[in-house]
Amino acid sequence: MKMCEIKQQHFLRTHCTENDTCQQTHKAEGEVNAHQFPYRILINKLKNKLPKILRTLYRRYSCSGIRLPLYVKVFFFSQLAAQVLDDLDDEDIGFGLVDEKKGSVVAKKLGLEEADSIYIFTENEIIEYDGELAADTIVEFIYDVLEDPVEIIENDSEVKGFHNIEEDIKLVGYFKSEKSEHYLAYVDAAEEFHPHIKFFATFTPKVAKDLGLKVNEVDFYEPFIDEPIVIPGKPYTEEELVEYIEDHDRPTLRKMEPDNMYEIWEDDIDGEHIIAFAEEDDPDGFEFLEILKEVAEEHNDNPNLSIVWIDPDDFPLLVPYWEKTFGIDLGSPQIGVVDVEDADSVWMEIDNDDDLPSADELEEWIEDVLSDEIDPDDDDDDDDDDDDDDDDDDDDDDDDDDDDDE
Repeated sequence: MKMCEIKQQHFLRTHCTENDTCQQTHKAEGEVNAHQFPYRILINKLKNKLPKILRTLYRRYSCSGIRLPLYVKVFFFSQLAAQVLDDLDDEDIGFGLVDEKKGSVVAKKLGLEEADSIYIFTENEIIEYDGELAADTIVEFIYDVLEDPVEIIENDSEVKGFHNIEEDIKLVGYFKSEKSEHYLAYVDAAEEFHPHIKFFATFTPKVAKDLGLKVNEVDFYEPFIDEPIVIPGKPYTEEELVEYIEDHDRPTLRKMEPDNMYEIWEDDIDGEHIIAFAEEDDPDGFEFLEILKEVAEEHNDNPNLSIVWIDPDDFPLLVPYWEKTFGIDLGSPQIGVVDVEDADSVWMEIDNDDDLPSADELEEWIEDVLSDEIDPDDDDDDDDDDDDDDDDDDDDDDDDDDDDDE
């Protein structure tokens, strides 16, 4: 099936027509209109390499803030859609492209608020995909969307599996049955955050005892934190659960993943992020990550502290960009504070020849960041001072010239 046929039959047939609202989605062979892309011959020659080339270019341009031409975006998303649909061949899923200008009315009607974004429509929800524009990542995310929003825990092995999930926010509740009104409220709340937050439930008394749960009680787990928080006020309504989760959805330590990279980057604190780079499979990286977890456990009650952990192995194409932008070597663990607007940054001095910083040393550095004693904006002030000094020097030179003339 061609993508344009799938779009016509499934995705947008009840909302709009191709003639007035949607960009025509082309086949994966590299066919584009000549007026949209003047290098048609070159594209056909490179068609087998295009997905990788486009993905690399799109990532780099997106990160640099350069605005890409419309024809590049259309062709990129067409190629991306072709790859995704190929991997989802057995699923009843279609792709559609909405023109930002021509389809503005349709976009507003569908609740599409941000251009250059991917939205997934399910039976009850519109889910914005805010991650890496790579086919394998999007396919994995869509499969997560297709899963039930609440996973049921029934035995000891599933309890172990639950405890092995440490990189995500997760909730678990104990209810009398699937027909319980409190369980149904829990499911409704789960649908609001699916698949970004993991929801679990059990109806088994033994499992509930192992998890330390009482009837109609829900525990909230932060990433990398062993001890849960019991959500107060049971039994809960859907609105109460949603409100609590929204108030606690910025963990003390969170991992940037390919499927949430833009979502996390946009969730800054006062325009800044504390960023930690560490390779989990590297001995030094693993040790540094354990120190970060210890610090997070000690300070998980501080709403102003949120450390973003990035494993460079997850983003190989961005490593050169980050190293150049931040002036660091990602071959070893790093932690710094970054201004999200201009990418100014200050990094903790970690001597590769010495031991990694202790938890106490890391805490002291973080406290200096939170108190603004360490601030990436200070570099801007220094630059301004340098400019003022240069101006003063120029004035002095002018005065000297005047004296010489006299």
